[in-house]
This record gives sequence, structure tokens and C-alpha cells, in this order.
Amino acid sequence: MGRLKPDILDSFRERGLRCTTQRYGVLEYLQHHRVHPTADEIYRAVNRSDPRASRATVYNNLRSLIDAGLVRELVLDGKAARFEAAVERHHHFVCDHCGRVEDIPWFEVQHLADRTELGRRAVRSYELILRGRCEKCG
Repeated sequence: MGRLKPDILDSFRERGLRCTTQRYGVLEYLQHHRVHPTADEIYRAVNRSDPRASRATVYNNLRSLIDAGLVRELVLDGKAARFEAAVERHHHFVCDHCGRVEDIPWFEVQHLADRTELGRRAVRSYELILRGRCEKCG
């Protein structure tokens, strides 16, 4: 596996996950490529460095990493899910023109949980998805 990063190994150990070559490769890719890739994009990248990584293995490892709280899954517009290793609270901006997904620092939405339109629903968490044109597309 080459030179392993202690932070990834510690994350696996803390959550009781085995450190397989493919699982390590998936998380390392997501930590270094903050472009919100699809599972297929992750598969192609991991498979380039480890041809033994099958599509099913990458999908299964993504699910394990999500369940362990190391990866977040984003479902936008009913298209292919996107993934990120940034699990701290933040919002997202999606460019209508190029489709780029960007992280936006967290900010509270005042009185969201107190909205009468929510009825008896108890808000556990929320995140905003902002849409428009990114800085590059203007």
C-alpha cells in the first residue's frame, strides 16, 4: 500500500474498520480530491492505482465509510450521488451552468426549527443547497 497516512489508519481503527487497500484508496482519494466525485469517478481513479479494485468493491467501501461517518453522500437533482470526505457541517453551492459543487462554510439559518410550517416535525439537522452561477461561470 505504499506510505500509509496515520490519520486515515487512526480513523479506521477508531471506527473498527479493517484497512484494506481499496478502502484506504477510496478515503485517500476523497481527502485529496474535494470535487464531490460520483462513485464511478472514484472507481476509475482508485482502479488506476489498484486494478484489483472492482466497481462493487468501491461501492461497498463507500457504504462502509458512510456508515462509519468518514464520508458524506450528496444526492442532488436525482442524478448520480456524489461523495466527500468533508464530514464537518457545511452547505453546498451548485452551479447551474457547469454543474460544479462547492462547499460553503456553515452558517445557521435563524429560527428554522421554530417555523410553524414545519408543524410537529422535529428538525434533527439541515443543510442548504444554494444554486446559481459559480465565480468561473459568472
